[in-house]
Amino acid sequence: MDGGNQSLVSEFLLLGLCHSWDIQVLLFMILFMIYLMTVSGNIFIMLLIINDSHLHSPMYFLLPNLSFVDMLLSSVTAPKMITGLLRENQTICFGGCMCQILFVHFVGGTEMVILVAMAYDRYVAICKPLHYTTIMNLQKCIGLVVIAWIVGFVHGMSHLVVIAQLPFCGPREIDSFFCDMPLVVKLACMDSYNLDTLMNIDCGFVTVTCFIMLLISYAHILVTVHQSSKSGASRALSTCTAHITVVVLFFGPCTSSSTCGQSVLRGWINFLLCFTLL
Repeated sequence: MDGGNQSLVSEFLLLGLCHSWDIQVLLFMILFMIYLMTVSGNIFIMLLIINDSHLHSPMYFLLPNLSFVDMLLSSVTAPKMITGLLRENQTICFGGCMCQILFVHFVGGTEMVILVAMAYDRYVAICKPLHYTTIMNLQKCIGLVVIAWIVGFVHGMSHLVVIAQLPFCGPREIDSFFCDMPLVVKLACMDSYNLDTLMNIDCGFVTVTCFIMLLISYAHILVTVHQSSKSGASRALSTCTAHITVVVLFFGPCTSSSTCGQSVLRGWINFLLCFTLL
């Protein structure tokens, strides 16, 4: 192996979800329909807000961005997984595997920050309603979205730069339906314990930081709601409940290695968030 860092493995074998043909066909039909509904649902939310002039306000600016990012995250692994259910052997080239790792963390990190931005938006709307239009103006919303994409890009590239340089000389079987980073690192022809720990720290730092910021925002919201009138508290809690549901469905899977199945569920929860805000 020339240079000590070039891979001899040109493709990886994804072991998938199961090995029964009948079950694979059933899963194909179910997951294909869920994926189509997820994509169409997120597109509907984006078109609804874009075409309705009454929704052209900072309050609704972040929601179509969340739907767009969520649709991207669902599309990183779902199509490959769904088409692989109809194949006897599901393989993915080395470059495709690296792209999955990049975009899972890139888009996933972006969505985390957008969820934090939406929590901040709810905090301003509920805790500082008289100053909402001056604090959450269009420029501020655009800046928050740009920051989200920058954080996601740096997070994704930090993983890709390290993993793409690892030597892979066999084995090449990945016990998953996509190139999950910890499983790919274990296939490297070297001791990957320290690297795996470093990558987990990287993911944990981004996830925990965003989660703590969400907790701080909602702690302030709950205190304000507790001190407000019952009618105002009811409206505020209905909005926050939808956002909290999305947050739980996003951060819950962060404790496991699966990404695709939970991301398609979040797309439909965005409907709840959308129509609660309307």
